[in-house]
Amino acid sequence: MSELFGTLSDGTPVHRWTLERAGVRVRVLTYGGIVQSAELPDRWGSPRSGEAEKGGGRAVNVVLGFPDLAGYLAHPEPYFGALVGRYANRIAGGRFPLDGLTYHLAQNNGPNSLHGGEFGFDKRVWDAEPVAHGVRLTRVSPHGEEGFPGRLEVSATYTLDVDGTAVALRIVYEAVTDAPTVVNLTNHTYWNLSGSGSAGGHELRIAASRVTPVDGELIPTGELDPVEGTRFDFRHARKVGAGYDHNFVLDKGVTATAVEVAELHDPASGRVLTVATTEPGMQLYTADHLDDSLPYAPGDGIALETQHFPDSPNRPEFPSTELRPGAVYTSETVFRFTVRA
Repeated sequence: MSELFGTLSDGTPVHRWTLERAGVRVRVLTYGGIVQSAELPDRWGSPRSGEAEKGGGRAVNVVLGFPDLAGYLAHPEPYFGALVGRYANRIAGGRFPLDGLTYHLAQNNGPNSLHGGEFGFDKRVWDAEPVAHGVRLTRVSPHGEEGFPGRLEVSATYTLDVDGTAVALRIVYEAVTDAPTVVNLTNHTYWNLSGSGSAGGHELRIAASRVTPVDGELIPTGELDPVEGTRFDFRHARKVGAGYDHNFVLDKGVTATAVEVAELHDPASGRVLTVATTEPGMQLYTADHLDDSLPYAPGDGIALETQHFPDSPNRPEFPSTELRPGAVYTSETVFRFTVRA
Protein backbone atom coordinates (compact mmCIF):
# COMPACT_ATOMS: atom_id res chain seq x y z
CA MET A 1 0.00 0.00 0.00
CA SER A 2 1.29 3.45 -0.95
CA GLU A 3 0.20 6.84 0.37
CA LEU A 4 1.38 10.44 0.11
CA PHE A 5 3.69 11.20 3.04
CA GLY A 6 4.64 14.79 2.24
CA THR A 7 6.01 17.17 -0.36
CA LEU A 8 9.45 18.75 -0.75
CA SER A 9 9.80 22.52 -1.16
CA ASP A 10 10.14 22.09 -4.93
CA GLY A 11 6.84 20.22 -5.09
CA THR A 12 8.30 16.70 -5.35
CA PRO A 13 5.94 14.23 -3.65
CA VAL A 14 7.23 11.71 -1.12
CA HIS A 15 5.30 8.47 -0.68
CA ARG A 16 5.18 5.95 2.12
CA TRP A 17 4.87 2.25 1.36
CA THR A 18 3.44 -0.10 3.98
CA LEU A 19 4.51 -3.76 4.01
CA GLU A 20 2.58 -6.06 6.31
CA ARG A 21 2.71 -9.80 6.94
CA ALA A 22 2.00 -12.11 9.88
CA GLY A 23 1.62 -9.37 12.45
CA VAL A 24 4.65 -7.34 11.37
CA ARG A 25 4.27 -3.94 9.70
CA VAL A 26 7.17 -2.03 8.07
CA ARG A 27 6.90 1.40 6.45
CA VAL A 28 9.39 2.62 3.83
CA LEU A 29 9.67 6.15 2.40
CA THR A 30 10.63 7.07 -1.15
CA TYR A 31 12.64 9.89 0.42
CA GLY A 32 16.04 8.41 1.22
CA GLY A 33 14.76 4.83 1.12
CA ILE A 34 14.05 5.36 4.81
CA VAL A 35 12.68 2.58 7.02
CA GLN A 36 10.34 4.88 8.93
CA SER A 37 8.87 2.28 11.24
CA ALA A 38 8.85 -1.43 12.02
CA GLU A 39 6.06 -2.62 14.29
CA LEU A 40 6.78 -5.94 15.98
CA PRO A 41 4.82 -7.94 18.55
CA ASP A 42 6.46 -9.00 21.80
CA ARG A 43 6.48 -12.41 23.49
CA TRP A 44 2.86 -11.96 24.57
CA GLY A 45 1.60 -11.20 21.07
CA SER A 46 3.87 -13.07 18.70
CA PRO A 47 2.57 -14.29 15.33
CA ARG A 48 3.17 -17.78 16.69
CA SER A 49 0.36 -17.30 19.23
CA GLY A 50 -2.03 -15.91 16.65
CA GLU A 51 -2.83 -12.90 18.88
CA ALA A 52 -1.21 -10.37 16.54
CA GLU A 53 -3.47 -11.30 13.64
CA LYS A 54 -6.52 -10.84 15.88
CA GLY A 55 -5.38 -7.39 16.97
CA GLY A 56 -4.44 -8.53 20.48
CA GLY A 57 -0.67 -8.48 20.08
CA ARG A 58 1.51 -5.93 21.86
CA ALA A 59 3.13 -4.54 18.71
CA VAL A 60 5.27 -1.39 18.99
CA ASN A 61 7.56 0.49 16.64
CA VAL A 62 11.16 -0.63 17.24
CA VAL A 63 13.07 1.82 15.02
CA LEU A 64 13.99 5.47 15.57
CA GLY A 65 12.50 8.06 13.24
CA PHE A 66 9.99 10.86 12.78
CA PRO A 67 6.21 10.86 12.25
CA ASP A 68 6.39 13.33 9.35
CA LEU A 69 8.63 14.41 6.48
CA ALA A 70 9.49 17.69 8.20
CA GLY A 71 11.37 15.80 10.91
CA TYR A 72 13.63 14.05 8.41
CA LEU A 73 14.29 17.27 6.48
CA ALA A 74 15.14 19.20 9.66
CA HIS A 75 17.38 16.47 11.11
CA PRO A 76 19.26 14.66 8.32
CA GLU A 77 22.49 13.94 10.24
CA PRO A 78 21.41 10.91 12.30
CA TYR A 79 20.45 9.16 9.00
CA PHE A 80 17.45 7.61 10.74
CA GLY A 81 16.48 4.48 8.76
CA ALA A 82 18.17 5.73 5.59
CA LEU A 83 19.51 4.01 2.51
CA VAL A 84 23.11 5.23 2.58
CA GLY A 85 25.32 5.67 -0.50
CA ARG A 86 27.01 6.04 -2.87
CA TYR A 87 29.60 5.08 -0.27
CA ALA A 88 28.51 4.18 3.27
CA ASN A 89 30.81 5.23 6.13
CA ARG A 90 33.98 7.29 5.72
CA ILE A 91 36.51 7.92 2.97
CA ALA A 92 39.64 9.60 4.34
CA GLY A 93 40.43 13.09 3.12
CA GLY A 94 37.41 13.03 0.83
CA ARG A 95 39.45 11.51 -1.98
CA PHE A 96 40.52 8.18 -3.45
CA PRO A 97 42.63 6.89 -6.36
CA LEU A 98 41.21 4.76 -9.16
CA ASP A 99 42.93 3.76 -12.41
CA GLY A 100 45.60 6.45 -12.05
CA LEU A 101 43.18 9.28 -11.31
CA THR A 102 42.35 10.89 -7.97
CA TYR A 103 38.69 11.66 -7.32
CA HIS A 104 37.75 14.42 -4.89
CA LEU A 105 34.51 14.00 -2.95
CA ALA A 106 32.31 16.26 -0.86
CA GLN A 107 33.89 16.64 2.59
CA ASN A 108 31.03 16.58 5.07
CA ASN A 109 32.71 15.01 8.10
CA GLY A 110 35.65 17.25 8.87
CA PRO A 111 38.14 16.59 6.08
CA ASN A 112 36.48 13.27 5.24
CA SER A 113 33.54 12.13 3.14
CA LEU A 114 30.78 10.40 5.10
CA HIS A 115 27.80 8.38 3.84
CA GLY A 116 27.95 9.64 0.26
CA GLY A 117 28.59 13.32 0.92
CA GLU A 118 26.47 16.40 1.52
CA PHE A 119 23.57 15.20 -0.62
CA GLY A 120 23.84 11.43 -0.65
CA PHE A 121 21.30 8.73 -1.43
CA ASP A 122 19.61 9.37 1.94
CA LYS A 123 18.43 12.80 0.73
CA ARG A 124 17.13 11.77 -2.71
CA VAL A 125 13.60 10.88 -3.73
CA TRP A 126 13.54 7.43 -5.32
CA ASP A 127 11.14 6.02 -7.89
CA ALA A 128 9.05 3.14 -6.52
CA GLU A 129 7.15 0.17 -7.88
CA PRO A 130 5.40 -2.70 -6.13
CA VAL A 131 6.88 -6.19 -6.10
CA ALA A 132 5.62 -9.37 -4.44
CA HIS A 133 5.42 -8.63 -0.69
CA GLY A 134 7.36 -5.40 -1.03
CA VAL A 135 8.57 -2.37 -2.94
CA ARG A 136 11.47 -1.72 -5.31
CA LEU A 137 13.16 1.69 -5.23
CA THR A 138 15.29 2.91 -8.15
CA ARG A 139 17.26 5.97 -9.15
CA VAL A 140 20.14 7.02 -11.39
CA SER A 141 23.11 8.68 -9.73
CA PRO A 142 24.72 10.78 -12.46
CA HIS A 143 28.46 10.88 -13.17
CA GLY A 144 30.11 13.35 -10.80
CA GLU A 145 27.37 13.33 -8.15
CA GLU A 146 29.13 14.26 -4.88
CA GLY A 147 32.40 13.70 -6.79
CA PHE A 148 31.93 10.01 -7.59
CA PRO A 149 32.71 8.84 -11.12
CA GLY A 150 30.34 6.91 -13.36
CA ARG A 151 26.62 6.99 -14.06
CA LEU A 152 25.23 4.52 -11.52
CA GLU A 153 21.86 2.83 -11.93
CA VAL A 154 20.76 1.66 -8.49
CA SER A 155 17.90 -0.37 -7.05
CA ALA A 156 16.96 -1.34 -3.50
CA THR A 157 14.21 -3.91 -3.02
CA TYR A 158 12.48 -4.21 0.36
CA THR A 159 10.34 -7.29 1.00
CA LEU A 160 8.74 -8.98 3.99
CA ASP A 161 9.36 -12.73 3.98
CA VAL A 162 7.68 -15.31 6.21
CA ASP A 163 9.62 -18.38 7.33
CA GLY A 164 7.62 -20.50 9.74
CA THR A 165 6.96 -18.30 12.78
CA ALA A 166 9.54 -15.68 11.76
CA VAL A 167 9.11 -12.58 9.60
CA ALA A 168 12.10 -10.99 7.90
CA LEU A 169 12.76 -7.65 6.23
CA ARG A 170 14.99 -8.41 3.25
CA ILE A 171 16.86 -5.60 1.49
CA VAL A 172 18.56 -6.40 -1.82
CA TYR A 173 20.75 -3.77 -3.51
CA GLU A 174 21.86 -3.87 -7.14
CA ALA A 175 23.84 -1.38 -9.23
CA VAL A 176 25.55 -1.06 -12.62
CA THR A 177 27.88 1.64 -13.87
CA ASP A 178 29.12 2.99 -17.20
CA ALA A 179 32.58 3.86 -15.80
CA PRO A 180 34.84 2.51 -13.04
CA THR A 181 33.63 3.66 -9.63
CA VAL A 182 33.26 2.58 -5.99
CA VAL A 183 30.02 1.46 -4.31
CA ASN A 184 29.17 0.60 -0.72
CA LEU A 185 25.49 0.65 0.26
CA THR A 186 23.85 0.04 3.62
CA ASN A 187 20.76 0.66 5.70
CA HIS A 188 21.10 3.00 8.69
CA THR A 189 18.16 1.94 10.85
CA TYR A 190 18.53 2.43 14.60
CA TRP A 191 16.91 -0.45 16.48
CA ASN A 192 15.33 -0.29 19.91
CA LEU A 193 13.52 -3.57 20.51
CA SER A 194 11.88 -2.21 23.66
CA GLY A 195 10.15 0.48 21.63
CA SER A 196 11.26 3.32 23.93
CA GLY A 197 13.93 4.36 26.40
CA SER A 198 17.54 3.25 26.26
CA ALA A 199 18.70 0.32 24.15
CA GLY A 200 21.81 -0.10 26.30
CA GLY A 201 20.38 -3.14 28.06
CA HIS A 202 19.98 -5.09 24.83
CA GLU A 203 22.13 -8.18 24.45
CA LEU A 204 24.25 -8.44 21.32
CA ARG A 205 26.19 -11.20 19.62
CA ILE A 206 28.44 -10.60 16.58
CA ALA A 207 30.28 -13.36 14.69
CA ALA A 208 33.47 -11.33 14.38
CA SER A 209 36.90 -12.19 15.75
CA ARG A 210 38.49 -8.93 14.55
CA VAL A 211 37.72 -5.24 14.36
CA THR A 212 39.25 -2.41 12.29
CA PRO A 213 40.80 0.04 14.79
CA VAL A 214 40.43 3.73 13.94
CA ASP A 215 42.25 7.01 14.47
CA GLY A 216 40.81 10.14 16.07
CA GLU A 217 38.71 10.85 12.97
CA LEU A 218 37.26 7.32 12.92
CA ILE A 219 39.35 6.36 9.87
CA PRO A 220 40.69 2.77 9.92
CA THR A 221 44.41 2.45 10.57
CA GLY A 222 44.60 -0.53 8.21
CA GLU A 223 45.13 -3.08 10.97
CA LEU A 224 42.74 -5.89 11.88
CA ASP A 225 42.85 -6.24 15.66
CA PRO A 226 41.61 -9.34 17.49
CA VAL A 227 38.60 -8.70 19.73
CA GLU A 228 39.57 -11.30 22.32
CA GLY A 229 40.02 -9.73 25.74
CA THR A 230 38.65 -6.35 24.63
CA ARG A 231 35.34 -4.49 24.85
CA PHE A 232 34.79 -5.42 21.19
CA ASP A 233 34.35 -9.12 21.95
CA PHE A 234 30.70 -9.89 21.19
CA ARG A 235 31.32 -13.45 20.05
CA HIS A 236 29.10 -14.47 22.97
CA ALA A 237 25.99 -12.44 23.69
CA ARG A 238 26.34 -9.67 26.27
CA LYS A 239 24.91 -6.23 27.01
CA VAL A 240 25.91 -3.61 24.50
CA GLY A 241 26.58 -0.48 26.56
CA ALA A 242 27.80 2.77 25.00
CA GLY A 243 30.78 4.08 23.07
CA TYR A 244 30.73 2.09 19.83
CA ASP A 245 31.12 3.41 16.29
CA HIS A 246 33.33 0.68 14.85
CA ASN A 247 33.50 -1.74 11.94
CA PHE A 248 33.58 -5.41 12.85
CA VAL A 249 35.35 -7.82 10.49
CA LEU A 250 32.82 -10.60 10.06
CA ASP A 251 34.36 -14.07 10.26
CA LYS A 252 32.48 -15.27 7.17
CA GLY A 253 33.94 -12.63 4.81
CA VAL A 254 32.18 -11.81 1.51
CA THR A 255 29.56 -14.44 0.63
CA ALA A 256 27.29 -15.05 -2.35
CA THR A 257 24.25 -15.53 -0.09
CA ALA A 258 23.29 -13.88 3.18
CA VAL A 259 24.78 -15.58 6.25
CA GLU A 260 23.69 -14.84 9.82
CA VAL A 261 26.27 -12.63 11.57
CA ALA A 262 24.55 -10.97 14.52
CA GLU A 263 21.73 -11.25 17.04
CA LEU A 264 20.19 -8.45 19.11
CA HIS A 265 17.88 -9.42 21.99
CA ASP A 266 15.73 -7.37 24.34
CA PRO A 267 15.20 -9.46 27.49
CA ALA A 268 12.26 -7.32 28.65
CA SER A 269 10.02 -7.81 25.61
CA GLY A 270 11.54 -11.03 24.29
CA ARG A 271 12.02 -9.49 20.84
CA VAL A 272 14.96 -10.85 18.86
CA LEU A 273 16.54 -9.37 15.74
CA THR A 274 19.00 -11.48 13.76
CA VAL A 275 21.06 -10.01 10.94
CA ALA A 276 22.24 -11.98 7.90
CA THR A 277 24.26 -10.43 5.09
CA THR A 278 26.54 -11.00 2.12
CA GLU A 279 28.82 -8.17 3.32
CA PRO A 280 32.23 -8.67 5.00
CA GLY A 281 31.77 -6.02 7.70
CA MET A 282 29.23 -4.50 10.06
CA GLN A 283 29.35 -1.12 11.78
CA LEU A 284 28.10 -1.13 15.36
CA TYR A 285 26.96 2.38 16.32
CA THR A 286 25.36 2.98 19.71
CA ALA A 287 23.94 6.43 18.86
CA ASP A 288 26.10 8.26 21.38
CA HIS A 289 25.96 11.52 19.43
CA LEU A 290 22.20 12.09 19.39
CA ASP A 291 21.61 15.59 20.81
CA ASP A 292 18.93 17.65 22.52
CA SER A 293 17.40 18.74 19.22
CA LEU A 294 16.07 15.21 18.73
CA PRO A 295 13.24 13.32 20.44
CA TYR A 296 15.80 10.68 21.43
CA ALA A 297 18.71 10.56 23.87
CA PRO A 298 22.17 9.09 23.32
CA GLY A 299 21.97 5.30 23.44
CA ASP A 300 18.28 5.10 22.53
CA GLY A 301 19.06 3.09 19.39
CA ILE A 302 21.59 0.63 18.02
CA ALA A 303 22.61 0.70 14.35
CA LEU A 304 23.89 -2.51 12.76
CA GLU A 305 25.14 -1.33 9.36
CA THR A 306 26.24 -4.18 7.09
CA GLN A 307 28.95 -2.94 4.75
CA HIS A 308 32.35 -3.16 3.16
CA PHE A 309 35.00 -1.59 5.35
CA PRO A 310 35.35 2.19 5.78
CA ASP A 311 37.98 3.85 3.56
CA SER A 312 38.36 0.73 1.41
CA PRO A 313 39.07 2.80 -1.75
CA ASN A 314 42.27 3.95 -0.02
CA ARG A 315 43.09 0.55 1.46
CA PRO A 316 43.93 -2.06 -1.21
CA GLU A 317 44.41 -4.64 1.54
CA PHE A 318 40.68 -4.39 2.37
CA PRO A 319 37.98 -6.19 0.33
CA SER A 320 37.48 -4.17 -2.85
CA THR A 321 34.54 -1.82 -3.35
CA GLU A 322 35.31 -1.16 -7.03
CA LEU A 323 32.57 -1.62 -9.60
CA ARG A 324 33.35 -1.69 -13.32
CA PRO A 325 31.23 -1.57 -16.47
CA GLY A 326 29.72 -4.95 -17.28
CA ALA A 327 29.70 -6.08 -13.65
CA VAL A 328 26.71 -5.97 -11.29
CA TYR A 329 27.00 -4.81 -7.69
CA THR A 330 24.80 -6.97 -5.48
CA SER A 331 24.37 -6.90 -1.73
CA GLU A 332 21.75 -8.47 0.51
CA THR A 333 20.88 -8.00 4.17
CA VAL A 334 18.10 -9.76 6.05
CA PHE A 335 16.67 -8.54 9.36
CA ARG A 336 14.78 -11.48 10.88
CA PHE A 337 12.26 -10.89 13.69
CA THR A 338 11.36 -13.49 16.31
CA VAL A 339 10.48 -13.60 20.01
CA ARG A 340 11.99 -15.51 22.88
CA ALA A 341 10.02 -16.72 25.88
